Amino acid sequence: MSGKYDLVIVGGGISGASLLYTTAKFTDIDSIALIEKESEIAAINSHHTNNSQTLHFGDIETNYTLEKAEEVKEGAELLAGYLENYDPDREMHAKRSKMVLGVGEEEVDKLEQRYEDEGFGDLYPKLRPIDREEIGEIEPKVVEGRDPSKDMLALQTPDGYVVDYGETTKSFVEEAEAEAAVDVFTGTEVTDITPTLDGYTIETDAGRFDCDATVVAAGSHSLQMAKELGYGQDKVLLPIAGSFFLADDFLNGKVYTLQMKKLPFAAVHGDADVHDGSITRFGPTAKLVPTLERGRISTVEDFLDVFGLNAAAFLSYANILSDRILLPYVLRNLVYDLPEVGRKQFLPHVQKVVPSAELEDIERAKGYGGVRPQIVDTKNKSLDMGEAKIVGDDVIFNITPSPGASTCLKNAMRDTHTLLEFLDGEYEFDEEAFRSETIDNFPRADESDDPKVVTPSADD
Repeated sequence: MSGKYDLVIVGGGISGASLLYTTAKFTDIDSIALIEKESEIAAINSHHTNNSQTLHFGDIETNYTLEKAEEVKEGAELLAGYLENYDPDREMHAKRSKMVLGVGEEEVDKLEQRYEDEGFGDLYPKLRPIDREEIGEIEPKVVEGRDPSKDMLALQTPDGYVVDYGETTKSFVEEAEAEAAVDVFTGTEVTDITPTLDGYTIETDAGRFDCDATVVAAGSHSLQMAKELGYGQDKVLLPIAGSFFLADDFLNGKVYTLQMKKLPFAAVHGDADVHDGSITRFGPTAKLVPTLERGRISTVEDFLDVFGLNAAAFLSYANILSDRILLPYVLRNLVYDLPEVGRKQFLPHVQKVVPSAELEDIERAKGYGGVRPQIVDTKNKSLDMGEAKIVGDDVIFNITPSPGASTCLKNAMRDTHTLLEFLDGEYEFDEEAFRSETIDNFPRADESDDPKVVTPSADD
């Protein structure tokens, strides 16, 4: 197996697949290849059991600033529009109510301030504050058994997109493969990337590929490959493994709790499963792991390769983990994976959403959860909360665009513009057609159904 291409994309998760779709369908690039080391597309973090199935708009994620929310909003609307356009039968996604819940005077005040004073009510026309009575109409279990003297407020929206990112990834690839310029190679592992006079040579265990430009969208492995080419030397990874607990049909949609702004990790929330509304998933937890892929001991060596075992990396870890907020959070999350003890310790998080939940109602979701490669800046010895992208000479490394799956099409759009510059302006990007197929199909406030109650259908 070998070939010469204008563009080679390394990585068949949703980041690589969305770029394949964008460049194949909306540019006139002559030849494009996607290389994936697994035997199937979307086999790792994009698989529906390995992420929280959430399309993040920034409306109920209370650790987002208004500026961050504005950035994420367009990306989420691009993907939501794609789903509305390509998935009318809801095989890849479901649409349900979504809310962030405040309980007690302090949390209620924070939500009111966020909605009224910080501008989130203006930014999201479908977002609205609802009181205890209306919360109970939409999510009865959230109110049932809760102290009636406690103040309650939620910011609710009908735009609760629950997404099977694995199936969405496959949809991107299928759409791209309909174009003559595209080849997709699975079960093909990249062993080396070497710069040449006019691009790159990519060695794999199945042959050699030559290309004018390349994008590495291989999750945690992207930084590993970047470092081998001399990029990203001031960065290391803090791999975070997420886990979940399952319960019966407690919730009709998504219910978030308030998040801590200092933490890059999602607060525990409850979600009705994308394919089975009778299952509620609670999580994620966030546990530090010395691997680049969940459950694969072979990637410990890869982690050490990225970490570098140098003083700057160790000092950065020490500085981050000594934080008085982050350290207790990390230690608590280690406990949740322990048999029986973990379930008991996690129960209060579930009860914050569903007060009547009991220990026997929840169980560990075995086999669920992926690894998020959180970036550490070794110059500043801090977590990098932004988008993790490295742009080099005719090469882009996408490590963990934040939030990666939700903004995959926006990231792909940006990368497409960069790639056309790499390719010396020989090709064009029809951004108008791209938007017509994606964001133009997103239902605006005046097009939506009654947002008051959105419950899963039998098909969900």
